[in-house]
Amino acid sequence: MPELGLNRRRLVAGIGVVAIASIVPGRGPRVFAQDAAPPANGERTLGWSDELVDDNGRINVATTVAPISSIVRNIGGTRIDLHGIVPDGTNSHTFEPAPSDAKILAAADIIFVNGLDLELPTMELAEANLRDGAEIVALGEKTITEDEWVFDFSFPKEGGHPNPHLWTNPPYAKRYAEIVAGTLSARDPDNAGYYAENLDRYSAALDALDAAIAEAAQTVPEQNRKLLTYHDSWAYFAPHYGFVVIGAVQPSDFSEPSPREVAALIDQIKAEGVPAVFGSEVFSSTVLEQIAREAGATYIDQLRDDEPPGESNAPEHTYLGMMIKDMDLMITALGGDASAVTALSPADTYEG
Repeated sequence: MPELGLNRRRLVAGIGVVAIASIVPGRGPRVFAQDAAPPANGERTLGWSDELVDDNGRINVATTVAPISSIVRNIGGTRIDLHGIVPDGTNSHTFEPAPSDAKILAAADIIFVNGLDLELPTMELAEANLRDGAEIVALGEKTITEDEWVFDFSFPKEGGHPNPHLWTNPPYAKRYAEIVAGTLSARDPDNAGYYAENLDRYSAALDALDAAIAEAAQTVPEQNRKLLTYHDSWAYFAPHYGFVVIGAVQPSDFSEPSPREVAALIDQIKAEGVPAVFGSEVFSSTVLEQIAREAGATYIDQLRDDEPPGESNAPEHTYLGMMIKDMDLMITALGGDASAVTALSPADTYEG
């Protein structure tokens, strides 16, 4: 298995696939908080929409995307109140926080963000409204160094923004959890033992996930370990498990590709023998389905990188649940056996 410490500050060359377009933070249509769909089932589980108030004996924590919210809750458990700013199923690259989010950010003692230029508008609002003594913790910058940044199809080097999707690599998610535990313990030393115990349990679950994905990946025929996705969310996942990301098909402006681009991509998929094209649970595309059909590939439209599956109160509505679901879809579509992963529990591990 490739080591995580490899120098990755490079353009991912792929193997000649057509890179239809890219997404760079700050481009394309912006999604505003007031336009995002409300939770389908009222309050989210995991405390993702806790009210942040003072003097309640808990640390007030704000987060951005759902995977980070899930990781933080598994460490903070019942000792924190937590509010996620970016709604599930919202494009975090173009999300614009509403003015009302300033109140949430101003009430937070700690704001955990992914960083690596993922949440620039939210970061600006957080910095402008940071209360005295509060801190913003950028998990990505504390997990990898600049020489490990990946530039690729959706995040070209000339754009200056590295691929920020570290959390799809479970060892990096574990590092996020370690940073969260250290940050919470430093601010709340009386509960440091509680955070450490939660970290131990959650780390064990992430280690099990990592090992299960590695086992399942080995069941995929080597010639099928190619990922053609709607968006380059798997750049840190792929080399760790022996896959190659050969392209991304999501245009930067969310428009459909031109007929010429469609034809070129169909030819490329046939030439590379790509068995499956992975679309998005959030951003459906009839053209992607057409591309897969005409190229003779299976079209999977349920892959997700920042939205846990299931209803908000379901046990699988977690980071673990999201990765298990994705691996079931991905490994199976590429001709492998995902049973090592699907046997895992998606449920949270923290104690009350």
